[in-house]
Amino acid sequence: MPTESQIKLILDKLERNLSPEQERIIFCPNREILVAGGERAGKSFVSATKLLVNLFYGRLFWLVAADYERTRAEFVYICEGLEKLGLDYIATKQVDPGEIRVVGNFVIETKSAKDPLKLAMRAPDGILACEASQLDYQTYLRLRGRTIERRGWLVMSGTFESSLGWYPEMYTRGQGATKPDDVLSFSLPTWSNRAIFPGGRQDPEIQRIERDTPPEYFLERYGGVPCPPSGRVFEEFDNKIHVYAEAHNIHKPEFVDFKPEFPVYLFVDPGYASAYAVLAAQKRGEDLYIIDEIFERGLVTSDIIKICKQKPWYNKIIGGAIDIAAQQHQAMPAVSEIWAAEAGIPLRSQKLSIKDGIEQVKRLLLVNPKTQRPLLHINARCQGLISEFGGAPNPITNQTAVYRWRQDREGNVISDIPEDRNNHAIKALAYGIVDLFGFTGSHLSVAPVKFFDPARRR
Repeated sequence: MPTESQIKLILDKLERNLSPEQERIIFCPNREILVAGGERAGKSFVSATKLLVNLFYGRLFWLVAADYERTRAEFVYICEGLEKLGLDYIATKQVDPGEIRVVGNFVIETKSAKDPLKLAMRAPDGILACEASQLDYQTYLRLRGRTIERRGWLVMSGTFESSLGWYPEMYTRGQGATKPDDVLSFSLPTWSNRAIFPGGRQDPEIQRIERDTPPEYFLERYGGVPCPPSGRVFEEFDNKIHVYAEAHNIHKPEFVDFKPEFPVYLFVDPGYASAYAVLAAQKRGEDLYIIDEIFERGLVTSDIIKICKQKPWYNKIIGGAIDIAAQQHQAMPAVSEIWAAEAGIPLRSQKLSIKDGIEQVKRLLLVNPKTQRPLLHINARCQGLISEFGGAPNPITNQTAVYRWRQDREGNVISDIPEDRNNHAIKALAYGIVDLFGFTGSHLSVAPVKFFDPARRR
């Protein structure tokens, strides 16, 4: 890593006048940095500058985004900086993919998260994650893994699309970083870009935007500060603790999508206009793994069953749990009967109060102080369930849709019964937990059962 004096020398040659907020990022020695920027805060400019001051301390560098086009701004700023430094280089005209070859055998490549195989090639010395808030958690884990071999660095920058998901969670954790190996997070508010807003926080344009914008939205989109929804029923949920992704598998072989030696259970909460939620789960010892989900709107039970039949785990289903209302006949076969008739899957049901369901889910979310692990593990692909916990936007609407307590206009909780919405996958999870573990968790083993003969499945 360059010394402070070396960084100052490069900045002088780049002729870049940085604001104090931008300078803190450039001079930060941490290997992993997260930058939460406001609109027009100069995120791409700062990220490109960060790479340029580190250029001589590596050979291969990546610009990674959700798609190639989102790397363009950093790509252009880097080329402009190389000209200021007087370094000869050859750059492709396109960025899909793009490459910059600098004299001295330094290479900068663009990568798209849509092509994960390209992220598995030789390890880079540094990575810029462009518009990182639009990357999924699995891509972040993959990028982090690529820096291990060469002890490389990772700089992530982006504007909060919402205050849900791994990016704002990591920002919050990064505010308390104390070690060089910790992820350190910075806010880069819109007014830190003095080239556009010379008045800083008191710039007339910033003042105008603040007057005309809801406070939380202003902080999130212009201040670079997340404003997560208040009143979450499950404050215990945390992406880092409860969500696992494919990228974990190298280091944690217990975290795999589907283990065929274990039976699969379906947890079901039927719906149509809002969402039909089906969770595929495996019980491994005392731990419960949610390996997959079906979270759809506007589909009936027969449609959902057809989707299930295409899953690799379908022939390992031995049963599951469903909302007790699914036993009712409303001038048509009961939903549970359709599952039995069309899929050959028996789904049990029992009365479960809202409070009891919440309590049983919370029990599996708790982290054991001895093992430092919870009993509930959720695959990153289960975005419907994660969104209801408050860990991501709703996958159907891409909006915030969190299971919350009832609140007054000031955000104070006014009832011990939550709002009955944004809870389809969570209700399915509660039915399944009670069915497998009981109400107290005292009987944590399930009697051996035989798999259904796949030939009997229709």
